[in-house]
Amino acid sequence: MKAQGTVHKYGDNVDTDVIIPARYLNISDFKELTKHCMEDIDADFVNKVQKGDIMVGEANFGCGSSREHAPIVIKESGISCVIAASFARIFYRNSINIGLPILECPEAARAIKNGDKVSVNFDTGEIVNDTTGSKFKAEPFPEFIKDIINKGGLVNAVKTRN
Repeated sequence: MKAQGTVHKYGDNVDTDVIIPARYLNISDFKELTKHCMEDIDADFVNKVQKGDIMVGEANFGCGSSREHAPIVIKESGISCVIAASFARIFYRNSINIGLPILECPEAARAIKNGDKVSVNFDTGEIVNDTTGSKFKAEPFPEFIKDIINKGGLVNAVKTRN
């Protein structure tokens, strides 16, 4: 499994209310809900993001509520992977459950800049900043998590977005 894309970078403590503001949680169509992804921290995110792009955050990414909507809208926006220094525990598990690859790598999270081009090899955990040539090592996924991600997650988000 691999990912390659342009980075959308955010800081510490990006909470689920920033990822998808609670005022939109009455929208049941994930395609429509995704139009509001990151709007309180990056109003132009939905216009800039391209399929395959990579999101990078600092410490405690995904803190806040336990809503699955947060990783779902990130994935639905086209983001192929999230890299952070650390993740909130429930966000981490929700991401795996819906098939969104996430990697903890504090060194990469600090060094990678917004707009950099990055490649990720999930099998080895290697993260390469194609813009600078820097290489980083995250813990690769165990086989059972790779299997969950490859199958689209435990939660079948595809059915709910149509």
